[in-house]
Amino acid sequence: MGSKPLFIGNIRLHKRVFLAPLAGITDFPFRQTARMFGAELTFTEMISANGIVFGNQKTLAMLKTVWKEKPLAVQIFGSDPELMAEAAVVCKDFGASIIDINMGCPQKKIVKTGAGAALMKRTKIATAIVKKVVKKVSVPVSCKIRLGWDHNTINVVEFSKRMEDAGASMITIHGRTRAQMFSGSARWDMIQKVKASLSIPVIANGDISSVKEARRCLQISGADGVMIGRAAIGKPWLIDMVSKGLEMEDNKTDLEIPPLHRVVTYHLDKIQEFYNEKIQVQTARKHLAWYSKGMKNSSAFRNQIFRTDDIDTLKALAKDFFTPENEERNIAKQAKK
Repeated sequence: MGSKPLFIGNIRLHKRVFLAPLAGITDFPFRQTARMFGAELTFTEMISANGIVFGNQKTLAMLKTVWKEKPLAVQIFGSDPELMAEAAVVCKDFGASIIDINMGCPQKKIVKTGAGAALMKRTKIATAIVKKVVKKVSVPVSCKIRLGWDHNTINVVEFSKRMEDAGASMITIHGRTRAQMFSGSARWDMIQKVKASLSIPVIANGDISSVKEARRCLQISGADGVMIGRAAIGKPWLIDMVSKGLEMEDNKTDLEIPPLHRVVTYHLDKIQEFYNEKIQVQTARKHLAWYSKGMKNSSAFRNQIFRTDDIDTLKALAKDFFTPENEERNIAKQAKK
């Protein structure tokens, strides 16, 4: 990919592999863990513009650490241009480096409100949202979209051009339609058509979980970078590993994976610092289950953690499970990918 920097508006980036926004996953502890192990640009979970504007405390709590994270894209969702613009101002005041507008979430509870992927059927509203947000904030505005609503209404090229004309500084494309949800294969070739039509950066998303896949995606799509989402669950170091791998020669595979016990310890500490006791345990359990996937005796370990209601006990169980010896098989397996 070379060492040439990537600019999103006035934001200069040295790496071109980003951590995607993932609802219920990319909270502050997860983002901090990804950053600790090399990620440069991360995205928040998608945050309700209505919740921000109307002062929902749970929603605003998702913004309280934004000033500590640079660069950070705050992703918002909604369908009202005025409310989206007001929410963007709040996010900018909290310290957001980039405002990212969700136009790709396929979940029913989101699209039924006219937000998320539903905006790809409502081009005029989507355009108005971008224009108003761009006018209201001094930071770059990006959009995360899909190929279209379904196979019969693929409009990603025209839609992307409208978003660029409205003032968007970057477009990220998940290479599936809303109808596909996460089934089938991502169409990286369709992303190439967008890249050929725009002058702003285009980021490819979907089905990228290794250096090999990232290279192939970039070759096919011609994109300026890639965004990794679900593949980073249980592997927050993956963002940096792929980024470094893209800078290596094609035949190089000797990529260093950080010791898992170090990753887990750091992540659990951040969870304990950030959340109250009840949420600490709930959050730690699910991440420990993901971290342990594929490891020897992981089933017995998961049975233990889901019967534990104390964060310190969870940390002790994790320390006993994620030993260098028990990691060896898992690390060897990951290194082959």
